[in-house]
Amino acid sequence: MKSICGLDCCEQCSRLEACGGCRKTDGHPFGGNCMAAECIKHGGEAEFQCVKKELISEFNALGIRNLSVQDLNLLNGFFVNLEYTLPNGQQVKLLKDYDIYLGNQIEIPGSDRCYGLAADDRMLLVCEYGCGGENPEIILYKKRNSAM
Repeated sequence: MKSICGLDCCEQCSRLEACGGCRKTDGHPFGGNCMAAECIKHGGEAEFQCVKKELISEFNALGIRNLSVQDLNLLNGFFVNLEYTLPNGQQVKLLKDYDIYLGNQIEIPGSDRCYGLAADDRMLLVCEYGCGGENPEIILYKKRNSAM
């Protein structure tokens, strides 16, 4: 079963039975939103590729040391929605478990930590974490320069 965007992400998802799949939910897995499905429904594959390219440019323009983004992948929110400790001790999650984001994991040279990237039509998130998402720290969370 191919998804709306043409990828086989539904077949690879361990939660397909609970969700029903991209086509069955019209691009709203678990009741959330999928960036790829919305782009494809709105303007086809060309729009999706354009949005992906814009996001890559936005991430690279941030000027974060050792952050060079070449590609973005579809990521399930429940998989990348880490819990962060704010300076006041409060625990927060910044993403929605049921949305599908564009993002990536970028290894930080000379470190055992990685950058985690996630974006949708409204925001960019860059965090840093250790193996398995240990000790995540927010590097940047901001409103996007442009929206879909």
